[in-house]
This record gives sequence, C-alpha cells and structure tokens, in this order.
Amino acid sequence: MTANTDTAPLLKATGLKQEFDVSKPLLNRLLERKPRQFLTAVDGVDFSVKPGETFALVGESGCGKSTIANMVVGLYKPTSGKIYFDSIDMSTIASHREEMKLRRRMSMIFQDPYASLNPRWRVTKIISEPIRAFGLLNEKQAILDRTAGLLRKVGLSARDGDKFPHEFSGGQRQRISIARALASEPEFIVCDEPTSALDVSVQAQILNLMSDLQRQFNLSYLFISHDLAVVRHMSDRVGVMYLGRLCETAQVDDLFNNPLHPYTRLLIDTIPDIEMTGRERTPVQGEIPNPMDPPKGCPFHPRCPLAEDHCRTTQPTLRSIGEGRSVACHAIA
Repeated sequence: MTANTDTAPLLKATGLKQEFDVSKPLLNRLLERKPRQFLTAVDGVDFSVKPGETFALVGESGCGKSTIANMVVGLYKPTSGKIYFDSIDMSTIASHREEMKLRRRMSMIFQDPYASLNPRWRVTKIISEPIRAFGLLNEKQAILDRTAGLLRKVGLSARDGDKFPHEFSGGQRQRISIARALASEPEFIVCDEPTSALDVSVQAQILNLMSDLQRQFNLSYLFISHDLAVVRHMSDRVGVMYLGRLCETAQVDDLFNNPLHPYTRLLIDTIPDIEMTGRERTPVQGEIPNPMDPPKGCPFHPRCPLAEDHCRTTQPTLRSIGEGRSVACHAIA
C-alpha cells in the first residue's frame, strides 16, 4: 500500500468543482418569479494519487465524495477544474481512440453489488465486457480463459462464469465486480464505498482481497468511504471532506494519531473505543447544513466548538502546515 513519495502522481485533480442544476421547471419559475437554482456538490478540491498508493476521501453522507469519484472516471464532466491522468489533461483529449486508451487504464468498483451487475447477463459476459470493449483479446477461447483466470483471482471458481448474478451472495457479487474492474488491466481503480452494502463479516474478506490485488498488480486506489475504521486499514493518505470541500489531508497515521481540524477530531471520536481506554470523546453535534444554502465563512462553524467571529465571515483556505499535511481552519496556527 505504500507509494514512493518521490514519484510523480498518477492522478492529479486541481480546483475540481461540480454544480448541479436543481431548478424547478421553467413554467414554475416564471409563475413563482424565482431564478434557477444550483447545488454546489464539490467546491474547489485538489488532490493527487501516486502509483501504488491508496488515497481515501472520507466524510459524512452528502459531502461530495461520490461526486468526485464519478468525475474522475468521466461519468460527470467537471463544471470547472482539471483532472490529469499520467500528466495528461483529460479535458483536452480530442480523439475517441486516445480517450479509450486512457480510460482502459482506470476502472471503478461501485458501492452496490446488487445494482451494478446486469441481472440478464451471465457472469462470464459481465467480466469479459471490458475485454471486448477495449479490444484486448479477440478470440473467444482466449477471452473465456482470461475470464476464468480473473474469477480465480478473486476467490471464485471458473464454473461460476455460467451463473447469473442473482445466484450469488452480496460478497460474491462484489468479487465479481472486482474481477470486472481488473478485466481491462487498469493501473488506477476508483473504489466508491465498495463494502458499505455488505455484512460486517464479509467486509474484511473483500478489503483483504483488494489489498492483496493492489500489491500483486501495483494498483493505485482512490478509496471513497464514510467508515473511518475501513479507511485506517486501507489507505496511505486521507482527505477529510465537509460540504464539498477538503478540510484536512494527511498521512493516515498522522491523521488518526493527531487530528487537527475540529471536524476530523469529531469524526474520529465516533470510532468505537474497543480497547476501553477511557479517552474523552466529543460526539458530532448538529446536522450538515443545507448545501443549497451553505453558511457564510467556514462551512463547519455552526457545529464547531472552536468557532469565533471571523469563522462566521471568512472561509479558510486549505494550506500546508508540514510535509504531506494540509488543513483549512482559522484556529490552527
């Protein structure tokens, strides 16, 4: 899981912003004399992922994590900002051929293994779809052999390729999703909460499988999760998001051993203290503000125990406070 700190990033995002038009229909707006409304799901996010590294984005539901995941793989076009893959600006790719060459090098594991697999297709067809789409193999037997090998890689049997998704448990379906993600021989995989829909007893098996595959194929992961225990187990670096913005980034051990941003501290206090150390805990107070009407100044100030007057008027910027660590908070010197 450890990346070389001197290598250039495989993926780099700068100033990512995503707005969604949530306006009422035109006739309603005319009758009610109301303007169009936009929801800012992601607001100026910068991050990078190096070869062989796992960079995790963590935060409460609705903070913009999955929107970033969808922008990275091209499901959403950013309202503004840039995404670079292997130093190539993905917005400047003109030809379909060049785009396909780049898209082959990245893949995605979706959150819900029940919804992300076509129920009408047999498993062999599901896994082989990327192989056919990117023209990696042409002969039928070669494709079948490759599919069987991928099934074995994720802990299933080659004979499972003849079955339909409904014949498998949730954990087995996610293994099929992982096999499909590996089919295009990617270097970079976006993992959008890959274990949140699974039983706790199955989560560890899937996470261990993903770690083993990462070491075997030198994969880079952008790991999206709201589960801090999972993030601590899987990631090298962590970015904490709140209301569409990054509020802290750090190496995983630094973040959990010495959280700086008040929101990060509150999140970590939600982790069960299994060892019963008796440490003081401050539960997360309040609710995430309405993203249609975010607070002025620091978006976290209505819930922050350290909030002062200038926090209510001036939005903090994410600034570096040491090697590999950044924080957006007026209270952190």
